[in-house]
Amino acid sequence: METRTQTIRRLNDELRKGRAPNGKIIITSGVQSLGAVAVARLVQAIAAFDQFNGDNDPHNENDFGAIDFSGNRVFWKIDYYDQSLEYGSEDPANPDITTRVMTIMLAEEY
Repeated sequence: METRTQTIRRLNDELRKGRAPNGKIIITSGVQSLGAVAVARLVQAIAAFDQFNGDNDPHNENDFGAIDFSGNRVFWKIDYYDQSLEYGSEDPANPDITTRVMTIMLAEEY
């Protein structure tokens, strides 16, 4: 049986890898300006990211990452919302009440 943290981590990994039916990926204008081909490659690089550690993932939920991509520092962050995207989720481990949103941004946009 998975722990709550393991469930959150698995659901976050599913979103990051493009397998979450109730998740959304948002890219900022800076990322969009890299062009469609670069954005597609960036999304693939984020899906392949596996360098989680205590410094960048203190809660062990795989909800944040930073990578160098084509001369840019890129951050991505997963947040948890209710189904209406109006409030934070009451339980990020419950996919029936949670919509995951991954935002991909250039570090300079943070």
